[in-house]
Amino acid sequence: MEPRLGAHELLHVFSFLGARDLLRAAQVDKLWNEVTSSTELWRQLCQRRWPSCQTSQVTLGTQTWRQYYLCRSELEFRMESGRPEKDFTCRAITGHKGRILRLAYISTSEYRRDGQEKSVVCTVSSDHTVRAWDVREGVEIWASPQQPAALVNLVTFPRLRLVVTVDEQGLIKVWKAEDGWECTSFSLPTSSAALEACHQPEGPFLLAACAEGAVYMLTLPELQLLSRASLFPGSAPSLLCSPDGQWLLALTERSGLGAKVIHTRSLLLRQEEEAPVSALLPVQLPSKACWAPLEAARLIVLHRSDSGEHGVVTTFELGTKRCKDSVGILAQEVASFPLPDSMAAPPLLKAHGSQVVLVGSDLELVVFTIHGLQLAAHQDHQQPITDIWVDESRVVTSSLDLSLRIYMWKQDGTWPVLKSCYHLLGGSHRWSSGFTQVECDSMSIVGVESRKTGMSVLRSYCFTVSRDCRDGLGQVRELV
Repeated sequence: MEPRLGAHELLHVFSFLGARDLLRAAQVDKLWNEVTSSTELWRQLCQRRWPSCQTSQVTLGTQTWRQYYLCRSELEFRMESGRPEKDFTCRAITGHKGRILRLAYISTSEYRRDGQEKSVVCTVSSDHTVRAWDVREGVEIWASPQQPAALVNLVTFPRLRLVVTVDEQGLIKVWKAEDGWECTSFSLPTSSAALEACHQPEGPFLLAACAEGAVYMLTLPELQLLSRASLFPGSAPSLLCSPDGQWLLALTERSGLGAKVIHTRSLLLRQEEEAPVSALLPVQLPSKACWAPLEAARLIVLHRSDSGEHGVVTTFELGTKRCKDSVGILAQEVASFPLPDSMAAPPLLKAHGSQVVLVGSDLELVVFTIHGLQLAAHQDHQQPITDIWVDESRVVTSSLDLSLRIYMWKQDGTWPVLKSCYHLLGGSHRWSSGFTQVECDSMSIVGVESRKTGMSVLRSYCFTVSRDCRDGLGQVRELV
């Protein structure tokens, strides 16, 4: 009889197999089944297929890495197929009496099949309320009392189960995500320009910019003031914090001011009256910016050329430098390219991975490398694109034509390919004027549908995963 391979040898051989072959090998005998269920094998498969899938970013709950892989694969298969009723269900969610001005998920975006996968979003509206919604069931979970002024922005902290809102007069409030209980408040001296979550080793903090041009760092949930720094005196900035929380970008379109990068630790640790560590970027009239998801210190800015005739996309790599007894910021330009003249309308800007930029302008969604090589151009909408949502698996665009367009990323050689898949349709054009915002998590897509009456509704699209997808080859078919 031929000597059989032991568990250690089999584990080495199986490490070269893909998911489909591992599932087939599991059916050979008891030993092969045990070895192919190795946590390490399936963890490596997950991290090869989804580069951002690190242990610290995945809440497995009661599921294994194998179950995680199969369930996430099936979700992506259904999102790519988009068959109504079979792959997803659609619901119109009503309740607000005014325009929805901001939408954010309070649930985490992780892929889970352990019974904790409820998708919950929060919204603020011109009707002076903040509300939470169960996306799959299409029901309101809670609504705040009517506030003194219209709520204009919100940011969520899923790990803390907190929602933070600000009204048009600059009053910030913290709400418990479970029941809408109001925890505390903080008043800015003027109206708010932006809210942003900032995650530091000491914990998450809230960054708030006001119309006078200052940024405030506040603790959570107490909203105690840690620091205040004047960035653009007299000009309201927008804020964008890097994925790792180390960098803060402040933008203003006011001529001559531009874009400023701040080291967030200097906001947290600064002494009173001490200026934060910051640097102005050498760009003219910046309008949009985003961070590269797989490069924490890579910043991509859309701005005007020196002549002001066309848009330019410039990528910077950020770092710190020692200047005698102080620390400064080094912003090194690594790539730059002009946008085509056809993209004259104010574009939308998003990033994918570390080398790819998406620009949405009017009816067109164009994919570039950071050096300006055009990888794809899609014109699937009949009216202007209003919002773009991007992750490592898909892209979703919203449009005034009352549809959402789904795209999926495919790897083909050096560069990723963006495959155009299908439309998710909204309500009736008789009553609606189009989608204005879109947000997604691992299992759902939610769009804000603007009504001609001046109010908004939510339209949710929830994707289904079979409960037995974790059980083996028969359930995954072409998913792997």
